[in-house]
Amino acid sequence: QVHLVESGGGLVQPGGSLRLSCKASGINFRIHNMNWYRQSPGDQRELVATITSGGATNYADSVKGRFTISRDNVWRRLYLQVNSLKPKATAVYYCNVVYKSRQFWSQGTQVLVSS
Repeated sequence: QVHLVESGGGLVQPGGSLRLSCKASGINFRIHNMNWYRQSPGDQRELVATITSGGATNYADSVKGRFTISRDNVWRRLYLQVNSLKPKATAVYYCNVVYKSRQFWSQGTQVLVSS
């Protein structure tokens, strides 16, 4: 059974940083592409960043240069380093994997950017 358990959200001031972490189980983590999404109030869930099994990364234009996705295949963890946060980055952030044609999601963690 696939489980994605997330941690690391919270309240941060504009310009601040956080690191989100996602622990995966139930899959051969190293062979799967992994994703971070976010959903702001009233908006659809959007793809923020992707990292392939080989370590190649891709980012939404809105976060390029400020967010960094990474992975640790030994500990089966996915990370998202978020820097220079803006209030519009306030959202619930989710990690995601597609496994056997099904989407699996973490429970979500709230990031609130506010002074």
